[in-house]
Amino acid sequence: MSKSRKAFEARTHLVEAVIRLLSEEDPSAIQARRLAREIGTSTMAVYYHFGGMPQLLSEVALVGFRRLDARLGAVPVTDDPVADICRLALTYRDVARENPHLYDLMFGLSAPEGHRPDPSPHQVGDQNADGVFEAEAANAYRHLVDASERAMLASRIREDDPATIAAQLWSLLHGYVTLELAGHFDHLTDSTEQILLLLGRNLLIGLGDTPERIEASAAFSLDPRP
Repeated sequence: MSKSRKAFEARTHLVEAVIRLLSEEDPSAIQARRLAREIGTSTMAVYYHFGGMPQLLSEVALVGFRRLDARLGAVPVTDDPVADICRLALTYRDVARENPHLYDLMFGLSAPEGHRPDPSPHQVGDQNADGVFEAEAANAYRHLVDASERAMLASRIREDDPATIAAQLWSLLHGYVTLELAGHFDHLTDSTEQILLLLGRNLLIGLGDTPERIEASAAFSLDPRP
């Protein structure tokens, strides 16, 4: 096995170890010594392959956005763009709930052992990663932009900059998910329907859709999700 291949696998194992620990324990488990034990190497591996914990966490967040992009990209595009927006929102929520600590890390809401992802340029594999983080996040965000544009072309919402519409939708979605993960809606029977879908309905009405069409699209998106 070539030296570059071994280095790639070592980096991959470290990233996957962080993601696995975040899914099983709280962020306090993310320590160089613990990671080394998980993959059977020395603590120096973190510093040799990434430069330090902040750079490793940056790579973990990058992988998180790539996986979010893949999940959102797997949501089928239908003739009902508003239903598609609903499915994108529900998929986004599913991803966040599957690994809440990873989600928090991706958006800078947690700092394992006081280490935040390093936003500065760093090396990913053999290529300079300057701007890669922003590009991967933008790829995930693009699914909402495209759905917003389709909704405008279908005359479901008024014409505007699709990115501006998507930013409103993402703000609503991210705010809801963050509060839900923090347990603020635990007292509700079904916060998805009681909060998220109602928020989306109100925003879409404000953007020009009608309550009747929104209800039909929401029902289509939920029963069943393709």
